[in-house]
Amino acid sequence: MPQRPGVVIAGASGRMGQMLIRLVLEEGGLRLVGALERPGHLWIGRDAGACVGAPEAGVPVTDDAVTAIAQAQAVIDFTAPEATLALAELTAQARAVHVIGTTGLDETHLAALKAAARHAPIIRAGNMSLGVNLLVGLTRRVAAALGEDWDIEVVEAHHRHKVDAPSGTALMLGEAAAEGRGATLADLRTPAREGITGARQAGSIGFSAIRGGDVVGEHDVIFAGAGERIVLRHLATDRAIFARGALRAALWGQDKGPGEYDMADVLGL
Repeated sequence: MPQRPGVVIAGASGRMGQMLIRLVLEEGGLRLVGALERPGHLWIGRDAGACVGAPEAGVPVTDDAVTAIAQAQAVIDFTAPEATLALAELTAQARAVHVIGTTGLDETHLAALKAAARHAPIIRAGNMSLGVNLLVGLTRRVAAALGEDWDIEVVEAHHRHKVDAPSGTALMLGEAAAEGRGATLADLRTPAREGITGARQAGSIGFSAIRGGDVVGEHDVIFAGAGERIVLRHLATDRAIFARGALRAALWGQDKGPGEYDMADVLGL
């Protein structure tokens, strides 16, 4: 019987990192071979399973990414842009699948990831859930069906600790809406409004972000026309949906060649 693929979880102490470690240990599709944290973190040297309230895993949390990734077939990464770029270099060298849920990536970061993807599979998505990726497809289709006299607004809400805005998912939805209109989001995007802004430009896509409490994630795409509105909505109540999507992506990528993929590829959408 073939050995299960080994996975390294980056950002082990984070919300997603802890969830991923627990699910890997509980669900059995992957083997936990590494748990990464920044140098000096209190978890360094402690058992990863015990740190997240699970049975001991026999895998200590480490800051040695080179050694951990050398023995892995996949790395799951919900960290920060600069950390993601450093990990991408290592996963490219190891020819390991790099599953990226990191948000806040800019064009410079994306260019570096494209270069890394020439050597190993990178599966990147602003949101790993099945429901959100279905919403992305619906948004693209609705935007394509409606003319520029329908205004598009993306409204998102997250917990008070989220550091970037708009969310990666909101940007995915905005990109899908722009694609539906045969354009790029950079051409149509209107950032958050304040002050005397004047009337909105025809065809533009607006964004609003709400931060508060413990909201896991809520996204609305509003198509507003004369006398009617269409609202597409996704509500997340448990962040395990994102972790399970990431685990599914790590398994899906095992027989894939180098390149850039997203959750639509993983889910066959």
